[in-house]
This record gives sequence, C-alpha cells and structure tokens, in this order.
Amino acid sequence: MQAWAQPSGYSTSGGIYTCVNAQGRRLTADRPIAECVDREQRVLGPSGTERQRLGPTLTDQERAVLEAQRRKEAEERARAADERRRERVLVARYPDQASHDAERAAAIQQVNEVTAVAEKRVAELQRQRKTLDTEMEFYRRDPSKAPGLLRRQIAEQEEALAEQQRFIANQEQEKRRVHQRFDAELAQLKVLWASQRSAVPLQ
Repeated sequence: MQAWAQPSGYSTSGGIYTCVNAQGRRLTADRPIAECVDREQRVLGPSGTERQRLGPTLTDQERAVLEAQRRKEAEERARAADERRRERVLVARYPDQASHDAERAAAIQQVNEVTAVAEKRVAELQRQRKTLDTEMEFYRRDPSKAPGLLRRQIAEQEEALAEQQRFIANQEQEKRRVHQRFDAELAQLKVLWASQRSAVPLQ
C-alpha cells in the first residue's frame, strides 16, 4: 500500500481530517483516517476552513482488494447475524428437551400413520393375490392357457404391490431423516441451553 504523501512544507499538526466512509458515516480525526484511504479527505484548519484535500492513496488494484475484503466482512457479519437469529428462534421454539422430544415424536407419528395406510393396502393386495393364485391353479400345468384378463390382473396386482413396498421403504428413509434433523437440532440446543443457564442474569 502506498504511503500518505504530504505536500512539502505542510505539517499535519493542528489539522483536522474529515471524510465520509463507505458506510456513509462522516469521520473526523487529527490525522489521516484509515477508513478513508480509498476516498478523498478534507484537511481543515482550527477555524474550520479547508486547507487542502487529500486524494485516495490506493491504487486501483489495492482499492479492488479492499472492497472485496469489505464485502467479505459484511457478508460474514450478515451470516453471523442470521445464525444468531436462527438460534434465538430455535431456543424460543424449544425451551427445553421435553418440548423438543415431543415434537420429534409428533413428526415420527405422522410418518408412521402414513406408513400404516400403505401397510394396510399391502395386506389387501396380498389377500387379492391369494384369490388370483387360486384361480391360476386351474392353469398350473399350462399358465399360457389362463385368460388374458386373469394374467393382466396378476400383473397389475404385482405392480401395485411393488409400488406400495417402495413407498413404505421411502417412509423408513423419511423417519431416518427426521431423526437426523432432530438429533442435529438437539446437539445445537444443548449448547444453547447450557449457555443460557451459565449467563449472568441482568441486575
């Protein structure tokens, strides 16, 4: 980074430096202002009259690097603020483990209820298959002689049964996802609850 250049014969003692930084805040100091190295600064005398103006002391490349760093810092501050908001919402929703456990149980119950409907459908399809198998007994020696309708019913029944079995398998995966989500939340909540307990109460 380039050094501040002072005009010959001019002393900074007694000068007042002022500028508007990247956030729009007006800053004042008795020496060149670091936050305004990328922009113009005014130098005022004790009476407030302008003595001179100092231009940016950064090259274009240095200015680009500085702006990139500022953007990164702003994004990091925003991310940290969002994370704190999410933590506050999480603790407000689950003030203790009992409330978190109750919601986990409710979420799992919903999945179980959907699975139970599918399992009931599987049992019904299996009963239907027994009836179809009984009819096919007449054509055991030569299944090709079975009526086309019967063969089609068996094929449709097998497809329906496979679909329900896939659905039940997906529900089991959903239960694992629910548990994983609540496990991750619980680990975070335990830290937050402990932090709350150890916080010094306001007087």
